[in-house]
Amino acid sequence: MLLACGLTQNRSRTLGADVDVTLVTRTPKDKMNDAGLPFRIVRRPGLLELLRLIQGADVIQLAGPVILPMLLGLLLRKPVVVEHHGYQAVCPNGLLFYEPLRTVCPGHFMAGRHNKCLECNAADGKLLSLKMWLLTFARRWLCLHVRANTPITFHLQRRIALPRSAVIYYGIEVSKTQQRDTAHQDGPNGSVCFGYVGRLVREKGASLLADAAARLRARGYQFRLKFIGDGPERAGIEARVRSAGLSDRTVFTGFLGGEELEQALQEVAAVVMPSVWEETAGLAAIEQMMKGRLVIVSDIGGLGEVVDDAGMKFAVGDVVALEECLQQVIERPALTCEIGVRARARALKLFRQDEMVNNHLRVYGGLGGES
Repeated sequence: MLLACGLTQNRSRTLGADVDVTLVTRTPKDKMNDAGLPFRIVRRPGLLELLRLIQGADVIQLAGPVILPMLLGLLLRKPVVVEHHGYQAVCPNGLLFYEPLRTVCPGHFMAGRHNKCLECNAADGKLLSLKMWLLTFARRWLCLHVRANTPITFHLQRRIALPRSAVIYYGIEVSKTQQRDTAHQDGPNGSVCFGYVGRLVREKGASLLADAAARLRARGYQFRLKFIGDGPERAGIEARVRSAGLSDRTVFTGFLGGEELEQALQEVAAVVMPSVWEETAGLAAIEQMMKGRLVIVSDIGGLGEVVDDAGMKFAVGDVVALEECLQQVIERPALTCEIGVRARARALKLFRQDEMVNNHLRVYGGLGGES
């Protein structure tokens, strides 16, 4: 959405022409007001309509390595640009997370250890696992032949190792992420509120926050927790919270968006992202950094790259290290302001919507004519 809006509103000096955008998606309309968008939108096209749309385009920009549009674009000799926000070009499940051991995958598909790939997704059914594995070969081959690949971090660029690759960071609207008041906001009894925002799934590591909080509580520290999101791990995390005696200082909001999310985050001094998989970027971290909020993250994958020195980082899966980060914030409340200012400055430098749009335009400008 942000790229399509930014391209539509941009009078390109790079290309020497205005940009006309048609967004093609399988997402149903639901309550979306398509007429209010600054670009044309086509939902759930049939094969012939998709073929016609691709034939009439100068550039095919894909949000992920989607097999059919890549194939049609290549057959029609159209310049195809693929944004990579996952590991689908090197991993059947797209996560580079080895499910049997619940650990980061060392790269079994690219190393030719295909039995490991089949074992990884066997819990979803052998036929589905086989299908996912076979499609990865097709997806990888097509990505090797498109005109440009644009991974969203340098970490992801190294992991997928594709030719004609240019890193383009996520960009978000500055006007809709105004800097918050970074002054420390105490809650009841002078307590700091730590927040988690995201899906409650195992690879996101939310249970690690509950475990670190339990250790802090046992040492007599005052603080509050807020888990914003939902998922299959919620019941287990709630059980951890109860057994640690944290129920009276912990809130589970379920999924929130828009204004409800902003309201829920008002009292949160620091957002914790304890991922145990290699996040490709960490859009939630970027959004909070743009607001000048302190983020505490696992130093892993693109998440560590995005935050760099503008947040607090701890070794992946290290509950003691996370506990120490939380303790520092409690004992030194000025950190929320000091690091928040650095976070805002880094986000403004690297993660603006206009910067993302301009970088895409530079890629388009270098595509040349049809091959």
